[in-house]
Amino acid sequence: MGILTKSFRTSYYQAKYFVDEDQHGMRLDQFIQIYMESFSREEVKRKIKDGDVVIKDRPGKHRPNTKLHHRDIVTLTLKKTTQEDEWWNGSLLNLQLKPDIVFEDDHLIVISKPAYMAAHPTGKHLFNCATVYFEEKYEKTIHSIHRLDRETSGVMMLAKDPKTAHLMTDQFDKDLVSKCYMFVSKKNEDYAQSEFVEEARLGTNETGLKRVYINHFDKNSTEGKHAKTTFKVLFEEGKYAIGLAFPKTGRQHQIRVHEMINGLPLVGDKLYLGNFKMFQRFKDNIASEEDHELMEISRHALHAMALKACYQGQDKVFKTSIPNDLGQLIQSKFSNSIDEIEKELFLEIDNYFTKELR
Repeated sequence: MGILTKSFRTSYYQAKYFVDEDQHGMRLDQFIQIYMESFSREEVKRKIKDGDVVIKDRPGKHRPNTKLHHRDIVTLTLKKTTQEDEWWNGSLLNLQLKPDIVFEDDHLIVISKPAYMAAHPTGKHLFNCATVYFEEKYEKTIHSIHRLDRETSGVMMLAKDPKTAHLMTDQFDKDLVSKCYMFVSKKNEDYAQSEFVEEARLGTNETGLKRVYINHFDKNSTEGKHAKTTFKVLFEEGKYAIGLAFPKTGRQHQIRVHEMINGLPLVGDKLYLGNFKMFQRFKDNIASEEDHELMEISRHALHAMALKACYQGQDKVFKTSIPNDLGQLIQSKFSNSIDEIEKELFLEIDNYFTKELR
């Protein structure tokens, strides 16, 4: 039977579990670990000792080695504390916890997702999530239609009902949605042209922690998954570039990897401007001063600026402006004004979407 109920809120997460017959006699910490794989055994033990794990009709605090009985109901409550804090160069980041709404009706919500907000709960990211925010606001289930990396900001769709979720998700699955991302990159010796199409296949041969790093393969290879992205650089100044990426497919880290292999790794990309070891140092909050100097900003400079999809029988385009943190980065590197850059980006987006209709 497993999980009986789950309740997500912006301040706490609560789940009730049923102890099956084959789990009779299992230690409490081992039982909780089954459902909370991203938590270490020591973290699970601490939660039990703190009284965050309750066994129905068995009062008092329990020990990690408490034996469970068939038909026990175990309730786990996780309170939001510091587990989703983000740090940069020794300072706690002031995260935007409320997404801006681009469009909303009785069936669909289109938001401008802030950086560091997850699409939906996963792993240790249970509170600062788009679905959680709106489920608490409307007291009903909200469905994630597609996802953006946590560090990626920008346009993202959510559904208020299963039918809308199915219809819109099907469009994403079939690559029928047109997407446009703005990026700020650091040019290197592999950068050769301002307009190009990349079709390198993507995938990973790694397991464990290293599976987060996505490799690229030759487009004629049988390894990995087919991926295609069109790129256009619109502004260049010194070693920096601002441009647009139009991914045709939706593979993990697609834009980031395709940019990296064309000499345009994203500013702030700990994996592809840096490397896996650097990514781990930032994750463990032990990044060096040199790491921070190379990254320059706390997250990768990628923003989902627009998307076009068929909604209720009509093609709809949803757009969002350059977020403040990327605006500050641009102002520090480019002589063009933010207004001028944004105007040119939106004009190019409109031209691209118009060509697709022909």
